[in-house]
Amino acid sequence: MALSKGAAEAAEIVRNYDGPKIRVMEVCGTHTHEIFRLGIRQMLPESIELISGPGCPVCVTPVGYIDEAVMLALEKGVKIFTFGDLIRVPGTKKSLADAHSEGAEVQIVYSPMDALDYAKAHPEEEVCFLSVGFETTTPGSVIALRNAISEKVENFSLLTANKIMEPAYLALKGSADAFLYPGHVSTMTGMEVYRKIAKEWQISGVVTGFTTSEIVTALATVVRRVEEVRAGERESFAENCYPSVVTEEGSPAARKLVDKYMEPCDTEWRGLGIIPGSGMKLRDEFSKYDARVRFQLPKVQGKASPACRCGEVLRGLIRPMDCKIYGNACTPEHPVGACMVSSEGACSAYYKYGDTLKLK
Repeated sequence: MALSKGAAEAAEIVRNYDGPKIRVMEVCGTHTHEIFRLGIRQMLPESIELISGPGCPVCVTPVGYIDEAVMLALEKGVKIFTFGDLIRVPGTKKSLADAHSEGAEVQIVYSPMDALDYAKAHPEEEVCFLSVGFETTTPGSVIALRNAISEKVENFSLLTANKIMEPAYLALKGSADAFLYPGHVSTMTGMEVYRKIAKEWQISGVVTGFTTSEIVTALATVVRRVEEVRAGERESFAENCYPSVVTEEGSPAARKLVDKYMEPCDTEWRGLGIIPGSGMKLRDEFSKYDARVRFQLPKVQGKASPACRCGEVLRGLIRPMDCKIYGNACTPEHPVGACMVSSEGACSAYYKYGDTLKLK
């Protein structure tokens, strides 16, 4: 792909960097896959290390959540609607795909509205949408909930595992010299959150898109700014290399809509444990649409396979190939961990592209 003059200059900055090692964490799983697919890893010098982070919503969804969904499907007789990646994520004993093979009603959809439409057409059935994801997907679940309330749909509920990225950045402070912040999430949050954590917590990062030019420009920006930090010229930085899409304020209207129906809560992230204030749950006045309340689910503590090291991959502590079962017992066809299941997972990216690249 031909690069613009500015992007070509950025590529040279990245290729020629030979200073002390810079560690950059790709927070977004799509960035991980695109960096592989576009061949950007091949141009990086040894002094720039890319590490994966917790930016895959399916990957960070804890095992206990899958157990709850399986319980709803098999024991409570609820028809489950979910995004496709989630269906094959292993629970403590079985996945939703396993539950489906045992007769549970599990259906893959592309939008929460598909689940609501089904609920309206089948009022005799209990319908639950598995609401997972970060700031980008949460508004879709809220819109479905709002419509269910306004249309008096009584057989629709949400099983929430929605998450907020800001507390995760704080939990990961010190794990990298800079984050590559997720472009999609940033359209919702805007740059304000990154300015705040740069100022208050000295956490640095760059927002970027998904093209070669955008990613290379972001990496060059990281190199320049990290050098300034190390020279004592600044304490931290928050840069927007995706200005065509990401604004300072983000989407206040979408955030206001979410805040009307949901509120922050402590929640579990696979690999990171309980992060205070990092989840979103339905407000008490909408509890009749909360599947946990509606079906009186017991508190579930899921147990991942002891052989799986997804948690360490999500914290940037190891690479996927450092896990003994990667590519052997754990493959996309027979996943043991969520990072191999999801189309945004680090393990699936390394498995898909790793054999064709020289991985450092």
